[in-house]
Amino acid sequence: MIIAVIGDSSCPLEEAKLAEAVGEQLARQGVTIICGGLGGVMGAVCRGAKSKGGLTVGILPGEDSSMANQWVDIPIATGVGYGRNMAVVKSAQAVIAIGGNYGTLSEIAYALKSGIPVIGLNTWSLSRNGKEVDAIIRVDNAIEAVDKAISLAKKHEGYGIASLRSQ
Repeated sequence: MIIAVIGDSSCPLEEAKLAEAVGEQLARQGVTIICGGLGGVMGAVCRGAKSKGGLTVGILPGEDSSMANQWVDIPIATGVGYGRNMAVVKSAQAVIAIGGNYGTLSEIAYALKSGIPVIGLNTWSLSRNGKEVDAIIRVDNAIEAVDKAISLAKKHEGYGIASLRSQ
């Protein structure tokens, strides 16, 4: 199972702690983490995962795989800038959004448009025509986020890289 964790490349300490805890929890459950591979939330989730023996994949915006944070096991250099955001979420069966800026917002949009569930920790809220849209599943902590993501990802096993492994 692959779960994407998305968030800004620079983040407050509170978000970094959340991301690290999410990484630890995902690794304990044997989930592969895919992210944008840089710092901030991405670095923290990878650090947490590696502390518990997890596997991390970083889809990088640039052409140099050495730009990945030190906890990325599999760096994938794309050279496509923010276009890599689509690859991050489309490779996962669920997405956990932690904080984030406009890049995170684009990933949320790609996931929702593709029917991939998005679990939110202190992240964006959406509205349409002045009315809140509850497309992002709100949770309060790392354990809730991981439990919800895994539960929903099991319903989406037919999507993404995981389905290729079973063929």
